[in-house]
Amino acid sequence: MEKIFNWGIMATGKIAHTFAKAVNYVPDAKLYACASRNSQKAKQFADEFGAEKFYGSYEELAADPEIDVIYVASPMSCHYENVKLCFEHGKNVLCEKSITLNVSRLEELISIAKAKDLFFMEAMWTKCLPVFLKAKQWFDDGKIGKIKAIRADFSNAVEFDPQDRLFRPELGGGALLDLSVYPISFITAFLGFEPQEINSSVNIAGLGVDMDEAVIMKYKDAYASFVSGFDIDNENRAVIVGTDGRIAFDPWFFCTDTVRLYDKNNRFVEESKTPHLCNGYEFEIMEVQNCLAAGLKESRLNPLSDTLNNMKIMDSLRRSWNFSYEGE
Repeated sequence: MEKIFNWGIMATGKIAHTFAKAVNYVPDAKLYACASRNSQKAKQFADEFGAEKFYGSYEELAADPEIDVIYVASPMSCHYENVKLCFEHGKNVLCEKSITLNVSRLEELISIAKAKDLFFMEAMWTKCLPVFLKAKQWFDDGKIGKIKAIRADFSNAVEFDPQDRLFRPELGGGALLDLSVYPISFITAFLGFEPQEINSSVNIAGLGVDMDEAVIMKYKDAYASFVSGFDIDNENRAVIVGTDGRIAFDPWFFCTDTVRLYDKNNRFVEESKTPHLCNGYEFEIMEVQNCLAAGLKESRLNPLSDTLNNMKIMDSLRRSWNFSYEGE
C-alpha cells in the first residue's frame, strides 16, 4: 500500500489556492490541514478544498504531529520566520519562491534543515515540468551544441494596488523576487551560476519597489537576457540558441506545456507537448513526495545549491541598484 503524504498549507492566499487544487489531484497526496492568521479564512479554505483540519495560527499547524510536509505560501518577507517555525517542530518544508529575501537568511535556513535532517526545497515548480526536463535532455544530449544566447522574459501588467503585496516593500514586493526569479532560474539551469558580468537597469517606483528591470548576464562564450516587470505586457517567450540549433518555449515559458527543437538552419526537428495534469503544480508535489519516499533531504531537480546560487545573483543585482528590503 502506497504511503499517503499529509500536506499542511501555511497561509491561504491566491497561490495557496492554486497549490491546494494540485494537492487534491495527486493520488498519494492529502490536503490534511491549513492555517491562516484569521481562523475564519482558514475554515473557508478548508471547506473549499476539503482539508481535514484548519488552524487560526501557524504555530498550531506546525505542531500538528500528523503532517508530513508543509507548503509555506505566506508573503516573501515572512518566509524566513515561517520556515524556521516549521523546522522547530520537525516539519519538512516546500517554500514558495522566492524562498527568502536574501542569501544570509537562506543560508541560515539551510543550516537548520541539515542539522535537523529535514527536507527543504524552494517551490520553483517550473524546474519540475516535463517540458523543462525535455529541454534539459535535448541540451545534455548535444542537440543544440554549445549555447550562445538565452532570452527569457517575464512581464505582465498589474494594476497598481497599494494593498497588494506585489507593491509593498515591507512584504518583499517588487519584480525581482516575484518575477525575475523565474528567468534567472531558467538561465542558470543551462549556463550555470557564474556569469562574468551582470548589467542591469531598474525602475524603482510605486511605494518603493522595483517595478521592472532589464538584465544582461555575460558568460564566457554566451549572453543571457531578460526583462521583467509589473507595468509591461510581454509575450514571455524563451529561446535557447546554440551553435547547432535552438530550443523554443511557447508564450509564458515558465508554465507552458510545449517546447520545440530546431536545427541550426532553423528547420523544425521535434516537439514535446506534455499537458498539465491539473495546473502544473502537481509535478513539484510529486517531486517532493518522491524525495520523501526515498529519504532524500533535498530535491534532485531543484537542489538547495541552485536556490542559493540564484539568490546570490539576485542579491548582487540589488547591491548594484542600492536597493534593500525593510528589516535587512
